[in-house]
Amino acid sequence: MTTTREYNVGYVAIITLVATIGGLLFGYDTAVISGAEEGVEGFFLLAKDFHYTKFLHGITSSSALLGCVIGAAVSGIFAGSIGRRDSLRVASVLFFLSALGCYKPEFLLFPEGVPTWNLLLAFNVYRILGGIGIGLASAIVPMYIAEIAPSKIRGTLVSCNQFAIIFGMLVVYFVNYLILGNHTYPIIDVTTGPNGGHIFSVNPASDPWTISTAWRLMFLSEAFVALPFGILLFFVPNTPRYLVSIGKNESALKVLTKVYRPDIARQTLTKIETTFADKTERLLSYGMMVIVIGIMLSVFQQAVGINAVLYYAPRIFESAGAEGGGMFQSIIMGVVNIIFTVVAILTVDKFGRKPLLIIGSVGMALGAFAVALCDSFGVKGIIPVLSIIVYAAFFMMSWGPVCWVLIAEIFPNTIRGKAVAIAVAFQWIFNYIVSSTFPPLYDFSPMAAYDLYGIVCVLAALFVWRWVPETKGKTLEDMSQFWRKDRK
Repeated sequence: MTTTREYNVGYVAIITLVATIGGLLFGYDTAVISGAEEGVEGFFLLAKDFHYTKFLHGITSSSALLGCVIGAAVSGIFAGSIGRRDSLRVASVLFFLSALGCYKPEFLLFPEGVPTWNLLLAFNVYRILGGIGIGLASAIVPMYIAEIAPSKIRGTLVSCNQFAIIFGMLVVYFVNYLILGNHTYPIIDVTTGPNGGHIFSVNPASDPWTISTAWRLMFLSEAFVALPFGILLFFVPNTPRYLVSIGKNESALKVLTKVYRPDIARQTLTKIETTFADKTERLLSYGMMVIVIGIMLSVFQQAVGINAVLYYAPRIFESAGAEGGGMFQSIIMGVVNIIFTVVAILTVDKFGRKPLLIIGSVGMALGAFAVALCDSFGVKGIIPVLSIIVYAAFFMMSWGPVCWVLIAEIFPNTIRGKAVAIAVAFQWIFNYIVSSTFPPLYDFSPMAAYDLYGIVCVLAALFVWRWVPETKGKTLEDMSQFWRKDRK
């Protein structure tokens, strides 16, 4: 590298590209259920030893999120004990095993293609396994990028993780669409039971291939991304901050010298060594406020309801009267999401984190309230579809990428692993709450669901305006000084 530039953009970009495959898998695994869940429902509705209810379907569709909570909660332990890079290697293995297991949950234990209660449990175990991988990747990928990236482009590079997440969702929407092909989703009949409740069953005219095979192939496709991710992770370094934390300062300097000009690399190492000088690891060393802000950023990112839209996109668009079918509209929304994520990538280091979050919150609120109004007046077609896309687009240019940027950079070096783990665990807890409650809430009243999400968006804007600090242009070491001064 030359001695005139402060940092080596090419080297950092390559490392970021490899790390963001973890984000791509994060998006791929969380969104694959949107195309598979109707086939899964049709398959398990054929079970003879139990009745597959909407409640069970909500749990099954969201079961990966339980694993996400576990993965996020233990990410701090993994990040501190084996490092950020090796933690991502563990996540890649979990993604791969989950893809194979969901493709064939009967493997060695159950009869092929016979839906039973035990098979449902096995399927959910494999989904939870993949969820643990998601939880690890969701916490560690932005942390890894933030600890490698120069402060001037850190927001942009960490935002690339959100681009990868959304790109993974778009890819899987497209893969699901291709796998489904000319086949159709199962036709679900609804009858009234003896106690007045609904009983669901598969109409005999349903496409049998969709019920038996399509959803399996959708899950299997993830393995073709997880395997190369695991291999590529053997060609990237550990982060300098982690290496200093375990006393490998010379190794840290070697990595920094590849990232920065030699003189800047030594200056950066000195700053990092200073923050680790006292080896303080107590979570509340910098006070409670930094932890609360990190948690609330995560809570609001999920409580606005975005993943309820992403996970159930095809059904939502179908009920809104979308032309071309729900899966096709989901692909269109995925393209729009990509475009608006690029907007965030290009502006987060120019405009700052807070303005994007506030603008995004207001835009999401308008989109959510518009959907609610359409439902209350029975409006179908282009207006509710566009309102949903507007709601998602504003999320993608704000809370989607910027929340991950803030969580990766807001915490001081010595508590980052533990603090990020707690914040991201709360994120997945609320992701699960929102996603698992959306089907019955939407069934009760789409207007109530979107009014609720719109109100949360308004509260999110107020929270950011009042309590979230601006981190644009600050080094990770600057944040240690910021919270130390703020506590005095």
